[in-house]
Amino acid sequence: MKWLIACLLILLSGLQYRLWVGEGSLADVVRLGNEIDAQVQENDRLRQRNAILAAEVDGLKSGLDAVEERAREDLGMIKPGETFFMVVEPSEP
Repeated sequence: MKWLIACLLILLSGLQYRLWVGEGSLADVVRLGNEIDAQVQENDRLRQRNAILAAEVDGLKSGLDAVEERAREDLGMIKPGETFFMVVEPSEP
């Protein structure tokens, strides 16, 4: 009978160790939950960025207005007959 109680206590100790410290423990589950939350937030941020980029691609494919705007802003291009003015603010001494 003493052997049975000793074996049950050892088995109980092993299960408790795994529950609190080992792989699949409560702390491990909480850590994985936090990682999942962080990944969901990152995925949402990337989904929004992809939607913005897709809208920009559609705009560039659909008409020349978006292409013209992009050329003016990014490349500094101007149309023939236009005059380019650059406003430079004075630097502080």
